[in-house]
Amino acid sequence: MEKLFFQSSLPRAGSTLLQNIMGQNPDFYVTPTSGVLELVYAARTNYSDSPEFKAQDADTMKKAFLSFCSGGVYNFFEAITDKKYVIDKSRGWGVHYNFLNSFHPDPKIICMIRDPRAIMASMEKNFRKNQHQDSGLVNHAEMTGTTTEKRVDIWVGSQPVGLAMERLYQIVKESINEKMLFIKFENLTQNPQKEIEKVYNFLELPQFKHDFNNVEQITQEDDQVYGMYGDHTIKSKVEPVKKDYNQVLGTQAANWVKNNYKWFYDTFKYY
Repeated sequence: MEKLFFQSSLPRAGSTLLQNIMGQNPDFYVTPTSGVLELVYAARTNYSDSPEFKAQDADTMKKAFLSFCSGGVYNFFEAITDKKYVIDKSRGWGVHYNFLNSFHPDPKIICMIRDPRAIMASMEKNFRKNQHQDSGLVNHAEMTGTTTEKRVDIWVGSQPVGLAMERLYQIVKESINEKMLFIKFENLTQNPQKEIEKVYNFLELPQFKHDFNNVEQITQEDDQVYGMYGDHTIKSKVEPVKKDYNQVLGTQAANWVKNNYKWFYDTFKYY
């Protein structure tokens, strides 16, 4: 492996689609939702808390720990693939940019974003089409999660949507966004060639001719692990997605989402 890149995107924003598009290039190994960040993050906790490390020279231990993280991440993928480039996908890489940068200098992170109204509408549609399952959201006796508006309120304040948006807010607040590449889901599905060219330019790699009419699904995930909101199956043809959030959420709830995330709309020029 020559270079390791990262994807840290919003949920329901086309992260799986982007991975599989890039996976058409034979030089790329692309991951499904990855647990590599969790490995080094857990190691950081042990390094920070263990008396064995605290009892030794701090500078030496820091140098050794960062080398451990760097080598661990690289060797993880060396054991999986002999391809030149890897794109590791995890929602946490962006907000943990400074930790990543400490052992992988100047990391290149791509973030797929999408109109939050469309993200909420996608969540609601998954909820509605999986009524054979108990979502855990709705309690009629306590009147929680019983309307679209109440479910939107739950998603705003919980995982995966609320946490991802909160992390993105912090990324913007710390100006980490200036070091990342943001691709709008809407733009990728409308003009994939233009957006993928941006990706290659950001990664500083030669362009590759992709087939946007026949994107093979090469990343595999067991969506049962993620419940009714786990939906990592892509369509083979990249094409625009209908803008239906007003119909799904209702105008009032859609407007509430827009007002609640004003910083997002201002930062990323959504209207």
